[in-house]
Amino acid sequence: MKRLVVWFDVPVLDLDRAIAFYTAVLGEEVLKQEMGPGFVMGLLPGEEEVFGGCLYVSDETKPTDQGTMQYFNVNGRLRAAVEAAKTNGGVVRSDVEQIGPWGYRAIVLDSEGNRIALHSQTDS
Repeated sequence: MKRLVVWFDVPVLDLDRAIAFYTAVLGEEVLKQEMGPGFVMGLLPGEEEVFGGCLYVSDETKPTDQGTMQYFNVNGRLRAAVEAAKTNGGVVRSDVEQIGPWGYRAIVLDSEGNRIALHSQTDS
């Protein structure tokens, strides 16, 4: 089956703060990279060394706790990811909860105010 979601952008207010937040929460390095004159983004790790999305600052798009919610894979370290979110400027909206046969999630606001879900197959 083809991969239907190929990329996503996460708007942020402070790129360095957001990179620190996502690096701590995901347990993977978010790579800061200049993409052109005056345009820098934080590249989010994806599958098989392919980036899955980015963090970026824009005058046109702002962080929001409404709309589409991205689920980030923190499998096997969900509780540690929730703690990392709290200590890196995030706010827990919904602590670890089971979502039927699909595993567990916690809903948090990232350091920028975006609503995201942290997902794991286990509650640990």
